[in-house]
Amino acid sequence: VQLQASGGGLVQAGGSLRLSCAVSGFTLGWSAIGWFRQVPGKEREGVACINTSDGVPYYADSVKGRFTVSRDIAKNSFYLQMNSLKPEDKGRYYCAVGAELRHRCTEAAYDLWGQGTLVTVSS
Repeated sequence: VQLQASGGGLVQAGGSLRLSCAVSGFTLGWSAIGWFRQVPGKEREGVACINTSDGVPYYADSVKGRFTVSRDIAKNSFYLQMNSLKPEDKGRYYCAVGAELRHRCTEAAYDLWGQGTLVTVSS
């Protein structure tokens, strides 16, 4: 099983990026999906997750209204659209899949992880 995150890069504040997570060796279907962010010296935090049976996304307060998580079952992939980026959005973004719906956007609620993609936002 492999999760391949891509789409990170350097962007100016106010710009947009779309992160992708391609899943192989595992049928994504309606499994729990999540995007997490980590900066040096801090714990990995949940940014956007879908981890409930009703499929309603959870967003961290800091990204609400700017980030959107989505999936494409046919492509076995999911995405994080990031708009109106701010310098504080920078970090390494990891995609994750959960084998069960655990109703939490925390590291412990996810089982499979990608390698991360780096996002840098210049002011």
